[in-house]
Amino acid sequence: METPAWLDRILYPFQHHSLELEKGKINYLDEGSGEPIVFVHGTPTWSFVWRQQIKSLSRDFRCIAPDHLGFGLSDKPADFAYTPKAHAANLELLLEHLNLDKITLVVHDFGGPIGLAYALKHPERVKHLIILNTWMWDLEEETKIMRISRFMSGGMGKFLYTRLAFSPRLLLPQGYHERKHLTKDVHRHYLKPLSSPAARLGTWRFAASLSESGPWFRQLWEQRAKLQMIPMLIIWGEKDKLLPLSLLDKWVKHFPDATVKRLKAGHFLQEEKGSEVTDAILAAIRQD
Repeated sequence: METPAWLDRILYPFQHHSLELEKGKINYLDEGSGEPIVFVHGTPTWSFVWRQQIKSLSRDFRCIAPDHLGFGLSDKPADFAYTPKAHAANLELLLEHLNLDKITLVVHDFGGPIGLAYALKHPERVKHLIILNTWMWDLEEETKIMRISRFMSGGMGKFLYTRLAFSPRLLLPQGYHERKHLTKDVHRHYLKPLSSPAARLGTWRFAASLSESGPWFRQLWEQRAKLQMIPMLIIWGEKDKLLPLSLLDKWVKHFPDATVKRLKAGHFLQEEKGSEVTDAILAAIRQD
């Protein structure tokens, strides 16, 4: 694909790859060689959010990072469902296309349920799980999140997300504990892929899905025992203003054998604590 003029090739010096799906073309990174590490992003981010980890880890591993439809350099079709379940189906198609095995699966934000859906379906192909500030269950107990999601699923929420770019302009900065890490140049790389109301449809649908996708989230959580035998590392930004710390408590309660690393960072810890996140992933992989 043609590189957009706004894309800084020093910040993001990777080759583009794409896979044509029924609803549109998915962009993905495929850097380095060796055992695969698959990075799954959330909202309103894209593979750009993993750039620090990929630059380093691709020296010894094959690093793969897709942009979900509606995000980053992927197509933004008007007729795609944009539910986490639909994104999970796309991710499975990509990973099947690449014929991967012994995967280290790194998930963040909405990338959690999207990526872990693959791990639940194909646990034999996943060698390590790396969990960053995410969930895999319905959030009904988080009343504040549910209240906001139900409001955002209506007309006013759609206006805020699609017309006013609420997610990249206002929510994204809230995800940083130290705003100095969100430079103008970095922020521009989150704003530019979402530069029109039509391009922001995916961010709005994610906000609504926190409440609307509850049954699907519950279905994933009911299968959690399938993940018990996969080594798990949880890296958590404990200064997260977007997701409560109670989510970490639930991971620890139900996966007591998981290794936990807490960082003084916000929701986007792979941006704020890039080298520490990278080192923790590397240590988890090499622990075998």
